[in-house]
Amino acid sequence: MSGKTILVTGGAGFIGSAVVRRIIECGDDRVVNVDKLTYAANLANLAPIEGHPGYAFEKADICDGGAVGEILKRHQPDMIMHLAAESHVDRSIDGPADFIHTNIVGTYQLLQAALDYFRSLDGPRKEAFRFHHVSTDEVFGSLEMNDPPFNPDTAYAPRSPYSASKAASDHLVQAWGHTYGLPVVLSNCSNNYGPYQFPEKLIPLIIIRALAGRNLPVYGTGENVRDWLYVDDHADALLTILKTGHAGETYLVGGNAERSNMDVVRTICAILDEKFPGSPHTPHENLITLVADRPGHDMRYAIDASRLRDELSWEPTINFEIGMKQTVEWYLQNQAWWEPLLSERYDGERLGLGANGSKKQ
Repeated sequence: MSGKTILVTGGAGFIGSAVVRRIIECGDDRVVNVDKLTYAANLANLAPIEGHPGYAFEKADICDGGAVGEILKRHQPDMIMHLAAESHVDRSIDGPADFIHTNIVGTYQLLQAALDYFRSLDGPRKEAFRFHHVSTDEVFGSLEMNDPPFNPDTAYAPRSPYSASKAASDHLVQAWGHTYGLPVVLSNCSNNYGPYQFPEKLIPLIIIRALAGRNLPVYGTGENVRDWLYVDDHADALLTILKTGHAGETYLVGGNAERSNMDVVRTICAILDEKFPGSPHTPHENLITLVADRPGHDMRYAIDASRLRDELSWEPTINFEIGMKQTVEWYLQNQAWWEPLLSERYDGERLGLGANGSKKQ
């Protein structure tokens, strides 16, 4: 193939698989997916490109620097996009050790392997090489309702074990760029949603529980605000940053769609009411139940993505209303994808559902 070879860590996850699919759909570039296949990873996310000559999969843990180094030597990538991470805040509160190990130690091991590989390059390949670290807006802490949005110069103020581990990994990447000359770019994104998202996250959780007629849990008063970004838009932004971003820069990626958690849940309920007007659970909004708030729950995240727009000419193309309809429809049409996850890879009891997604008696 005539294009670039892009190595993606965490390419079987939600965002990673969207990036991998996008690379193959776009044309000549080749992609190497490096994934440990933890509970939230799923090779079924990549079924649309399975067998494509431009796609290769390597099962490996980024914490194993030797294994990563061998993969780099074997595939000779032109660019690296680092997405592999533990990413669920509730899980980080219950058990932070995995987040420290994967997000901090794993990023360190990957940086070391990437630096050794980068130093082996020369000429145009070395000049064009990029290491793109993908992070979250949660590293910036919490905003009040009237505060201006986060921007690339916002001070870090992580407030959960998850966001603290991602903040640490961001600092490591910046340090390897400044101290060792590794050509790095960073991006921090807002909340993603869309097809193939693991069922423990808010939007698929609400869809699946509503279908089963279970209560729809909303933390606190439901007033916490997030900016929502459709995952395919994010994948497109990440590839734009990887290929055209300036080394040493940080770009924030948002969807221009601030919504309270309650508004998100009500939007899902309204779409399901439209799809199933005769459902015994209509109106689905009656299933909403306020539950005890999460410890340290940040009030608001918001993104100023003007640097990405002004420097790289990127803006989201899918607005929230369209994206939510597409997302709900995807979960309705792909029950065969998410049902096995409730029994094979995830405790359906934690969702308040039986193993097949049915209402528990």
